[in-house]
Amino acid sequence: MIIKPMRLKSGDAVGVIAPASPPNMVDLERGICFLEGMGLKVILGKHLEKSIGYIAGTDNERLEDFHSVFENNEVKAVICARGGYGSAKFANQINYDLIKKNPKIFMGYSDITFLHTAIGRQTGMVTFHGPMVCSDFGQETLSSITYHSIQLLFEPMIMAYTEMISPLETIVEGVARGPVTGGNLTLLTSTLGTKFELDTVGKLLFVEEIGEEPRCVDRMLNQLYMAGKLNHISGFLIGDFHECESKDVKSFTVKEVLDYYIKLVSKPSMSGFKMGHCSPNICIPLGVTATLNTCEKSLEIEAGVL
Repeated sequence: MIIKPMRLKSGDAVGVIAPASPPNMVDLERGICFLEGMGLKVILGKHLEKSIGYIAGTDNERLEDFHSVFENNEVKAVICARGGYGSAKFANQINYDLIKKNPKIFMGYSDITFLHTAIGRQTGMVTFHGPMVCSDFGQETLSSITYHSIQLLFEPMIMAYTEMISPLETIVEGVARGPVTGGNLTLLTSTLGTKFELDTVGKLLFVEEIGEEPRCVDRMLNQLYMAGKLNHISGFLIGDFHECESKDVKSFTVKEVLDYYIKLVSKPSMSGFKMGHCSPNICIPLGVTATLNTCEKSLEIEAGVL
């Protein structure tokens, strides 16, 4: 059974936390101004500005901030500051009953993928793969398409992705239906062997990546394939693979690698979705049912909020 959080409305409070790497303070300030400009009140995690090496505070400090926003009844949504690394390090200590009893919008991407997967597996709560405070809202310019996509946090609306947003390429033809799961390929692979292991049976699997050469993408997809995570999906959604090409002229391209595994499992698949480390960065709910139609080149995802 899935749990949908309540929609946002003007005047609501949003909690901003850094579950992974520390935020850039200039970007953070811009991102806060953006959220306030949308009529939202911003509540910052107590340890948001902490920095220990490449992590935004100790595991316990980040866990404390994570729990605090779900405990705070004033907070209606949680938006991560940025990705980087570190979300998985405290995932085992999260009080998932707390989340289940206090469902609210939770949004982020990249390293936050581990938390999306963990929350989905442990609670059934719908989460949102979408823009973050520093990485997106805190940049000097924000795509109008990205801005429009986050309106689905404010209204229980069907998310319709067509070529009006970006060119889409059919890799395997067909119609596929199922709950959407996925996110960053590296983080999805890192869930294998844990109690938060990615569940793909009957799901539309969405993948995106940044900065990984084709051989690394190949290795991760092969691991997912050998672990039985690709054979039983209903379909593939290929997001942005940013800066994933090799400088070695003898290398396969990342498209060739993706096409190999997609055609190996032969499930309806399309690429070109601007979701991930890209601009625009389209927000989508994870855990709700969607329909992929390669003939119409469309993806329709049911509402993620109530």
